[in-house]
Amino acid sequence: MTPRGTFWGMGCALALMALGGEASAQGALAAPATGGNGFKVGNGRLHPYFELETRLDSGVGYFGLEGAQQQPDGSAPDLSGELAMHFRPGFRLDIPSPRLAFNLNANLDYVLYTELMTPGSDKASHLEGAADLLARINPEAPLSLELSDQFARSDRTRSAAVGAGVLSLYNEARARMPWRPGGGAVELTPGVAYAVELFQELGAAQPVGCVDDVCEALAADRFDYGNLHVGLEGRWRFLPKTALVVDTGVDVRSYFNDGGPDATLLRAMVGVAGLISPKVAVTAKAGWGHNFGDTGGGTLIAQLEGTYMYSPMLTLKGGYLRRLEPVAAYGLFRDDRGYAEARALWGGKLTVKLAGAVDFLSFAGTRSDTVVTVDAGPEYQFRPWLTGSAGYMLSTRSSSVDGGGLNYTRHEGYARLAVTY
Repeated sequence: MTPRGTFWGMGCALALMALGGEASAQGALAAPATGGNGFKVGNGRLHPYFELETRLDSGVGYFGLEGAQQQPDGSAPDLSGELAMHFRPGFRLDIPSPRLAFNLNANLDYVLYTELMTPGSDKASHLEGAADLLARINPEAPLSLELSDQFARSDRTRSAAVGAGVLSLYNEARARMPWRPGGGAVELTPGVAYAVELFQELGAAQPVGCVDDVCEALAADRFDYGNLHVGLEGRWRFLPKTALVVDTGVDVRSYFNDGGPDATLLRAMVGVAGLISPKVAVTAKAGWGHNFGDTGGGTLIAQLEGTYMYSPMLTLKGGYLRRLEPVAAYGLFRDDRGYAEARALWGGKLTVKLAGAVDFLSFAGTRSDTVVTVDAGPEYQFRPWLTGSAGYMLSTRSSSVDGGGLNYTRHEGYARLAVTY
């Protein structure tokens, strides 16, 4: 690893051990929900776990390919494939309490590139990790406080503008204060969050055909940013299983290295969420997003999502999401996303998931991208402490901007074994 990569790895490890950060949303953590008895910690339990994963990935990064035809500048002709090994120790800590409830899930992930497909790729082996911390003070009281932190280092960035072959170090600290006056039919939740994302190249070569800075992996750190979010969520349950929802917030985005125009983005949505039958749940919201930054711009934002519980063992979900977000280089982008997911459970041990999405991204200016993703595979619980899973992931991207980092197809097949105490 390079000195800079070593520094990143040490920083990741220290942040995970000292902060415990959080893995998101976005499913960066994969710790099984079950396990052995663990270790008793106060009123809770500590469950160590270890995952071993093999992943055949057709697009891990850009490397100088030995024996392949090089570009005049030494670039690799395309994203390089590799068989990677993931060694992922971690732990899950759950402490229930009516005064201070505490949940922490954290892991370190050493990614070893085996060189079986791409000579020289082992030099890009690196440390990843993720963690999820949530502390709730007086969670059952009418007025409570939630403090959380989300931490992740991976090759899945949160920036829609940046091309492939980039590592992301992300951390977001949040504070929320749910207030449920009276009987709880009304709930108001003000919140504040601050996020930082730092980028680093993955590999030592530049993608072919770059005509825009956003696909130059070796210069990805110019897009490092900080994002302050202040918001207010509201919910009024006017029927036993249906609520009026309001979601408003302001994002103030700034870039540390002149990575694009800053943005001050206001978003407000109102709608309904709840059950329309014993088997069907619907969320419908609409509103407006507007950027008060230098580039300006505003548009309608909306979400329509339906969930159908066909049976206790099969759930279907699908919907449409239109959002407006700040982004590097362009200041703003709009995402029109259609998605669907099916999840089935057989025998209480075998879970099968099939999910897919299509995103139409429109950036300020003339750039537009189309992103297609598929994620499918089974997971089986052999024992309460032993879980195995396998799957296939597809991500394909085409952009109006030329460059290998923005136009690619990536296939990933994986097998994972997890042991939890």
